[in-house]
Amino acid sequence: MADQSILAYNESLMPTDGQICDVLAREIDHHLPEAESKIWHAHPVWFLDGNPVAGYSKLKDGVRLLFWSGQSFTEPGLQDEGKFKAAEVRYTSVDEINVEKLAKWLTEARDIQWDYKNLVKRKGVLERLK
Repeated sequence: MADQSILAYNESLMPTDGQICDVLAREIDHHLPEAESKIWHAHPVWFLDGNPVAGYSKLKDGVRLLFWSGQSFTEPGLQDEGKFKAAEVRYTSVDEINVEKLAKWLTEARDIQWDYKNLVKRKGVLERLK
C-alpha cells in the first residue's frame, strides 16, 4: 500500500486527478511491491534499492506518469522527457489508463534501470544498472 503521504497527496487533488493518481499508486504498488514509496521533490516516487524508477505529478493539464529509465523501455507509448533517460505519459482521465500497458512499463522499470541515485556523485554521468 502506498505511503500515507502519497495517499494525502492524491486526496489533495481535484477528483478527476485524484482518481488517476489512485489508480497509478495502486498499480505501481501491485507491480513493484518491493519498492519504497515516498514524497520526493513534492511528488510521489517509487524507488528500488534507493534508485527512483517511477512517479507521478499533477501538471496544469493533467497527471504525468514518469519512468526515470523509460527511454530504454521497449513497450511503446512513452514520450521522452528531459536530457537523461526519463520518459512519460500524461493522463487527463482515469479512462485513458491502459493497465496492461502500465503493467509492462512497470516490469521494465524493474528490469531496466539507469543509476540516478549516484548521478550527482558521477557529475551528471548516467550509468546503466540493469
